[in-house]
Amino acid sequence: MIAAVLALPLTAAAADKSPLAGRVAGTPQRCITLRQTEGLTIAERDLILFRESGRRIYRATPIGRCGQLQPFNALILDLYSGNTVCENDRFRVLTSGTSIPGPYCRFGKFVPYDRPAKPGS
Repeated sequence: MIAAVLALPLTAAAADKSPLAGRVAGTPQRCITLRQTEGLTIAERDLILFRESGRRIYRATPIGRCGQLQPFNALILDLYSGNTVCENDRFRVLTSGTSIPGPYCRFGKFVPYDRPAKPGS
């Protein structure tokens, strides 16, 4: 099995407004396709958001504690299935200003959040 490693820079979410505000949670999914996402955000400790073309945001939380997961750090993903990230896939956190990533963490399920349909559309 070959693992592809992908380092993804992250941005911090605005502290005054939740990016999930006004959105409706959907059925948790086991996998998402990274090709369809526009970027990642560590919104807060233990909360990762994958944005999909402005209409959908996937909320991912790690299984167990992932100590270094915080805004402005980077994720290093171990990808085993091409351009897809799934529940139980491993990632590590690279703290800003360091060159050695932290211990492995694992993704839980990915919960989609969509904007509700506008009345009359």
